[in-house]
Amino acid sequence: MTLPRALRATSLALLLAACGGAENASREEAASAVEMSAPVPTRAMQDLSAPTAAPQSGGGVAQGVESGQPTSQAPGAPADTAATPAMIIRTGVATVQVDSLEPAVARVRQLAQRLGGYVANASQQGGERETRRAMLELKVPARRFDEALRGLNPLGEVESVSVSAQDVGEEFVDVSARVANARRLETRLLDLLRNRTGRLEDVLAVERELARVREEIDRHEGRLRYLRTRVAVSTLTVNLHEPHPVVGDYPGANPIPDAFRQAWRNFVGFVAGFIASLGILVPLGVILWAAWLLLRRIRRRRPAPPPPAPAGPARTGAE
Repeated sequence: MTLPRALRATSLALLLAACGGAENASREEAASAVEMSAPVPTRAMQDLSAPTAAPQSGGGVAQGVESGQPTSQAPGAPADTAATPAMIIRTGVATVQVDSLEPAVARVRQLAQRLGGYVANASQQGGERETRRAMLELKVPARRFDEALRGLNPLGEVESVSVSAQDVGEEFVDVSARVANARRLETRLLDLLRNRTGRLEDVLAVERELARVREEIDRHEGRLRYLRTRVAVSTLTVNLHEPHPVVGDYPGANPIPDAFRQAWRNFVGFVAGFIASLGILVPLGVILWAAWLLLRRIRRRRPAPPPPAPAGPARTGAE
């Protein structure tokens, strides 16, 4: 039979009211469930002084992320500490000066393997007139992040270290509550589909709403997996470079041979400039020589002035 329109409207209103009223309770349940699923890197950082056994292979990082083992509370700790897990994403950047680049790169790779991590990205550059340098991005377990920083000291001179932390605990609890609410709504929609007695149009509307809810659940669960992975695995970017030259502007430069080479370049440039200037000096010289010949010929054709008349003998007064 077809339910009356008023009865269907009342059922949907009760369903929405039940979902809205369960939101607060789901947030509290999500906050308590975070402790069982999220790793606590801050406590691991406090226990770095104790010896820890390195994983046998690089897969230990992924296993720690997916397992989600509960964290035991330390004796004597307050009760609210266990109920508020720390979701910290740690990222570091370090610059180290090394004597030789290739052995340092190999030692950084060994450091990542010893800590149970791996090298995600790597690049190396260097030229004839450039200082050789390399960049390696390490992914290490969060509980051994400080140990990775200390492992850079034997490589060479640590010039700079920068560490940043991002707290995503609030986002994790909020997304967990959204997942719990969406699952409750999914359960009620499935119950409506199993006990459907309405029109085909109403059934299709419920199925569309169910598809939207499941898509939302998948999106939120993907975000939770991403947050767990980022919290469990820290990122350390190591920049390595060889020493800068003490004398000269680039590695391998020697000022004395460079000065002789520059003098030879200047001499060759002077000769080349003189040869290039002949293209102007030679035509100009020819023009001046022709003008001088023409002027000389004109002077020869001009008649010479008559010689002055000789002066007669002077007369005396007696004559």
